[in-house]
Order: sequence, then structure tokens, then C-alpha cells
Amino acid sequence: MTSPNSPHPSQPGSENPASIWAPWRLGYLESLDEDGPPPRQGSATGCFLSDDWLAPDADEANHVIVRTSEGMILLNAYPYANGHLLVALGEGRPTLLDYSPEQRAALWRLVDTATGLMQSALEPQGINIGINQGRAAGAGVPGHLHVHLVPRWSGDVNFISTVGQIRVIPSALEQMAQRYRKAWALIQSKA
Repeated sequence: MTSPNSPHPSQPGSENPASIWAPWRLGYLESLDEDGPPPRQGSATGCFLSDDWLAPDADEANHVIVRTSEGMILLNAYPYANGHLLVALGEGRPTLLDYSPEQRAALWRLVDTATGLMQSALEPQGINIGINQGRAAGAGVPGHLHVHLVPRWSGDVNFISTVGQIRVIPSALEQMAQRYRKAWALIQSKA
């Protein structure tokens, strides 16, 4: 039995949190089938990244933070951590090597931009940067390769620890998007 002054097992400061608090992921998990998530309602392409690319007027609603002539940086709607960004080229292809060397260079330029943006907006102590290429590697959108950037801090948790009952406390996507947009405006004003 815990004392009234002891942290609840699911609260920060307890030794063994009892639950993961990531309510935004439920909609995603419920939408999954053997082929991954179904397309958004009204999807023009069957892929949210392609749909977002084709709808620049909806960037704010789709949490697209940066758009260039080659691709975009956007918030992950189902983040592993607060501030989780995705980087994708406008043209969707399933593997890195399906892109030309010039397109791969453009993708990495966007990753560089996203890294600077994340450092400016969140000041993380580290950043996980990676690609899940193919369904077997964990790609939720296997037809449109994209790069994940996940901000990290000393003492936070890794994915295995999260699955092992660590509580996740999210920020609302809208608030995080505002924070990133403010940082992007500051970066642009200095350029």
C-alpha cells in the first residue's frame, strides 16, 4: 500500500510506473490493419505524406512546419516523444535508393534543417535520427520513405523502456506546432 505522500505508480518519480499515457496513439492503433493505417478520409493518394505535399494550403492543419520546393518537415501526428518530426520529400518512393543522388541530397538537406529547427525550438540534449525502410523495419508508411527526428534528454527513456511501462506525458500537437513555427520564423529572420 502506498502512503498518501507516495507518488502514484503512474506518476513521475515512482520507481515502476504502471501505465503509458499516450492517448493520441489510440486512434492510430485502432486504425491499423495488416497493411498499416488506412488512408485519411478524403485522401487523394492513399498516403498522408503525399496528401500533405499536394495540399500546401492545409499546412497549418496538417502540422507542416517547413515546406520547400523539394519536401517538407512536419510533426508526427502519433509521436514517440514531444516534438517528434518527420522529414519527407514531396515525391514518395519506398526506399532510399529509389531516389536519385540529387533527391537523397535534398532529403538530407531537409534533415539538416529539421535538426537545426529542433535544436532551436526544444534545445534537446540529443536527437535520434532514423529511417524505417520497409514494413519489416517498422515503416508505418512503407510507400513514402521519411526520416524521423526524435528529441532526447538525459534521463528520459528509450523505446524499450517505454514499452516497459514508462509514462509518456505529451504536449498537444497544436502547441508544439506553434513552438516550432515560432522557432522557424526566428531562424528565417536571421537568414
